[in-house]
Amino acid sequence: MAGGASQLKMIIETRDITRVYQMGTTEVTALDHVTMGANEGEFVAIQGTSGSGKSTLLNLLGGLDRPTSGEVLFDSQSLGPFTKKQMARYRRFSVGMIFQNFNLIPTMTAAENVKLALAFGGMRGTERRDRAASLLERVGLGDRMDHRPSEMSGGEQQRVAIARALANRPRVLLADAPTGNLDSTRARELLALLREMVDRDRLTVLLVTHDHDLASSFANRIIMMKDGKVSSQ
Repeated sequence: MAGGASQLKMIIETRDITRVYQMGTTEVTALDHVTMGANEGEFVAIQGTSGSGKSTLLNLLGGLDRPTSGEVLFDSQSLGPFTKKQMARYRRFSVGMIFQNFNLIPTMTAAENVKLALAFGGMRGTERRDRAASLLERVGLGDRMDHRPSEMSGGEQQRVAIARALANRPRVLLADAPTGNLDSTRARELLALLREMVDRDRLTVLLVTHDHDLASSFANRIIMMKDGKVSSQ
């Protein structure tokens, strides 16, 4: 891991968060008093069986959901008091998210998908076009910019999703099972790309994955979850 202990800075964390969902008359505790965090420039894998709370945790870190109790902090600031507008800004600029099913807009080319995220971030015209091109070059898709998702492989679509997630220069990338639809070769290529971004740009990555070999190959640390709790980290 880069740097000595004195240089490590916690960028994103949860403090004693619980998330309870109401399912009809039943209460389901998806997260049960979870305290965890990631340092700036750290690659953290989150593992656990289905239903252990991994995706719920990522959604809370990404500001897509709020905890029932406890707090999420980004750069030592609690998200608790954030208004809807502040939360939308947080999702746009502080954290990027990628998912298993890519979530690209099918009628748009790779470049247009990335440019849309930049437009939401307030970037205009030529600057937007140049930034989209450089992001797609960075993920190895310089020659695929004008292709639509249907003309690309799963691995290429996920690279477009990464370029889009990084469009507005977030400091943290949250990846929810991004290799779930990829073969093992493409999965390793994708994580090697994320690892390179961690090492080169001090990007912080939190990756949910079912693949222990992948997690141990690329992550600095693995957080294990079970029944909504952190069992080891």
